[in-house]
Amino acid sequence: MKIFMNGTLIEQAKAVVSAYDHGFLYGIGLFETFRTYGGRAFLLQQHLDRLADGCGQLRIEPGLSAPDVERQISELLQANGLADAYFRLTVTAGPNQLGLPSGEYEEPTIILYVKPLPPVDPVLEQRGKPLLQLRTARNTPEGAYRFKSLHYMNNYLAKIELSSLLAKPPISTAGTDASPPEGLMLTEQGFLAEGIVSNLFFIRGGCLYTPSLATGILPGITRAYVLELAAKQRIPVQEGLYTWGDLLSADEVFLTNSIQELVPVGALIDADLNRSDKTPGPITRQLLHHYRKEANNL
Repeated sequence: MKIFMNGTLIEQAKAVVSAYDHGFLYGIGLFETFRTYGGRAFLLQQHLDRLADGCGQLRIEPGLSAPDVERQISELLQANGLADAYFRLTVTAGPNQLGLPSGEYEEPTIILYVKPLPPVDPVLEQRGKPLLQLRTARNTPEGAYRFKSLHYMNNYLAKIELSSLLAKPPISTAGTDASPPEGLMLTEQGFLAEGIVSNLFFIRGGCLYTPSLATGILPGITRAYVLELAAKQRIPVQEGLYTWGDLLSADEVFLTNSIQELVPVGALIDADLNRSDKTPGPITRQLLHHYRKEANNL
């Protein structure tokens, strides 16, 4: 595969990052993931705005513009023979001396990765993905809110826990599920937070609920867009502090991220491996329909 590194199109095997890059040394860097529809990135400006805001707080000067990123996306699709794809835009602090500087990072490392999109699974949309409650707690954000940062240790530890649980009965024998479970982290206080790679929503009595940003979750781009779609569809919305019991009493549950869009949840599995089946419902399907309609009308 070919990627862009610091504005140059290269083979991925030739991409080299300095051992003194502060993204490598200290995890100082941010990234965005997004996908294209018909060759154009959906919600690209929102992703770039979030990236720019985070870079500003980290004193990184990436100098990115939407036209430049759009051009690189187009060139990568053509160079790799892809009609549409998954993209990751990473900005690290760049090479510097050992020790944390007091000034700006003026020479960041900027990489635009690409890979094929996962295939659409119609069975998943009909039956949903299991959601497994983890004991790994969501840690507190890096600053006033959570960055989409290179420091991904909390998510990685949650992934290790999920993988370990999937090897145990009854999870390992649940062959009727459409796909492997997503792991759900709670806060230290026991409130619903977010998935390892997703934001969480549930519906009860026709109202759409999602954990508040006060829980320390990532302010997801797809999460924000779904809230906008709900408002347009006159679906009441509430953001707040919720518990596992709230999920159990929900009529519908779904997850969001920029690559998988809206993913219905077909089962809730608590930390003791007790299972409660759910049915993907009409409001989830309604929001997914309008999401895809907007994405394909770029």
